[in-house]
Amino acid sequence: MVDRRTVILGTATLAAVGTAHSGMADSGAAGSSEAGSGTAAKPGAAADPGAAAKPGAAAGAAGDLPAERVLGIGGFFFRSHDPKKLAQWYQLHLGIDPIPTEYGHHGWQQAAGETAFAPFPMDTDYFGSKQQGWMVNYRVRNLDAMVAQLQKANIAVKVDPQKYPNGRFARLHDPEGNPVELWEPASPK
Repeated sequence: MVDRRTVILGTATLAAVGTAHSGMADSGAAGSSEAGSGTAAKPGAAADPGAAAKPGAAAGAAGDLPAERVLGIGGFFFRSHDPKKLAQWYQLHLGIDPIPTEYGHHGWQQAAGETAFAPFPMDTDYFGSKQQGWMVNYRVRNLDAMVAQLQKANIAVKVDPQKYPNGRFARLHDPEGNPVELWEPASPK
């Protein structure tokens, strides 16, 4: 079973373990999943730093990587029963500004940092309902403060009591039942 401990190797992680290839150090993140091993780590952590010798190793030789790579996620779009009300909930409780209604205005700006990209098997129970096709994980500066803020607004939040090498996690659901994971990355050593 693959769960939130799926191995995700970002460029920063690879550089930290001294395996980033000098010509590719700034070319983005590479992902690796150990779905069948039964052991894994939280997003952003390397279970076996020597397992991936260079970014993209899981996809093939370095020469197989595309010359152009995406820079990051430019938007996250999903269906909602009441889009306006749900956008307001995300703005009020998580600080995510809705998409601007006019060109020239800017939307929510996220802080730079690692982004996990991990397809899961169709039969995963990690997202809850089998009909749920996605889950968002948001990086937060202070998990305890964010959880307190949400609980003050009567939003149920379940904090994972385990501290992982790459940080701490909590789970909640938006008003339409979509799972939301909060991640406070571990401080660099």
